[in-house]
Amino acid sequence: MYSFNYHKAASVADAASLLAKNPEAKLLAGGQTLIASMKLRLAGPSDLVDLRAIAELRGVKASAGTLSIGAMSSHAEVAASKDVQKAIPALARLAAGIGDRMVRNMGTLGGSVANSDPAADYPAAVLGLAATINTDKRKIPADQFFTGMFETALQPGEIITSIDFPIPKRAAYMKFNNPASRYAIVGVFVAETGSGVRVAVTGAAGSVFRVPDMEHALSAKFSPDAIAGIQVAPGALNSDMHASAEYRAHLITVMAKRAVAQALAR
Repeated sequence: MYSFNYHKAASVADAASLLAKNPEAKLLAGGQTLIASMKLRLAGPSDLVDLRAIAELRGVKASAGTLSIGAMSSHAEVAASKDVQKAIPALARLAAGIGDRMVRNMGTLGGSVANSDPAADYPAAVLGLAATINTDKRKIPADQFFTGMFETALQPGEIITSIDFPIPKRAAYMKFNNPASRYAIVGVFVAETGSGVRVAVTGAAGSVFRVPDMEHALSAKFSPDAIAGIQVAPGALNSDMHASAEYRAHLITVMAKRAVAQALAR
């Protein structure tokens, strides 16, 4: 690991100031990806700005039609939240299935979303629920946030403060996970909202993406049978030691059907 300077930010403004003074600095949220990258010398920030002491970045607030979750809320906190379980149970179950107990207690919602790992679970929920990512500078719609593998619309020095999730009529998330890491080889989040159905896929490509053909079919008839014959073309999908592109294409349909079935069972 390279040497670095450590800063414990007292507020969002303090963190933003530290980032502005140190262009090579990185924010430390849960550290589940960053610290591992630093140990492998794949990342060498000059400074780490720790966000864990900032109380305003934690917590869950439920209001009419919206669930707002602080960026520094851990996966375990999201999974255990009664407000999340009541408003969007699919999101609570998704959080409960991330990694292992240590990852769930250390990893954070904001850290996961900002990292934009192509196999992470939260991006599917953010995109599938048409969430809004709130930063210290602006509000970013989910459809404009994820721009590529480990890439987002965040500008240098911009800090995610919370994420607003519209409460759907019903939703579910199903994934086919790597048995060791529990990362999604393919994960599908399906949400029926007042404006139609959204289907978001993670793990299958370089970044999370939607499946319009499935969305149109499910908006007309919310049933697993409605999408049984729809398959995503494998050309743009990942192919690696865990699964070929063709197998991932098959899994997208299977996981989507299971997600719809689970949503109907709630």
